[in-house]
Amino acid sequence: MKDVYNLAFGDKDHTTGNIDDTVISNNADSEKGLATVVATIYTFTDRYPDVWIYASGSTKSRTRLYRMGISKFLSEVDEDFEMLGELNDNWDIFRKNVEYEGFLVKRKKNNNQ
Repeated sequence: MKDVYNLAFGDKDHTTGNIDDTVISNNADSEKGLATVVATIYTFTDRYPDVWIYASGSTKSRTRLYRMGISKFLSEVDEDFEMLGELNDNWDIFRKNVEYEGFLVKRKKNNNQ
């Protein structure tokens, strides 16, 4: 697949400046974090509307958390994005209640583009 960008996020290590996607913050702000990710995807795809963005969790439980967040807002996601789920090295249209290994998202074309 052409023009795929990896979406990686985590906590910044203030000593090294690196992003750690394995740290467990336990700061009870997962919804705020996911909202930030969504805002970032909108901003990025405003500028680069023809790219795919790939995301998966650093652990199976984090991937499950992302799937649950996507599922919770799937009707809103479907308005603006094509959403695919990865299962056994294959890609399919995202469906609720499927344990995906990763996700691809691309901004849908609208009538003004």
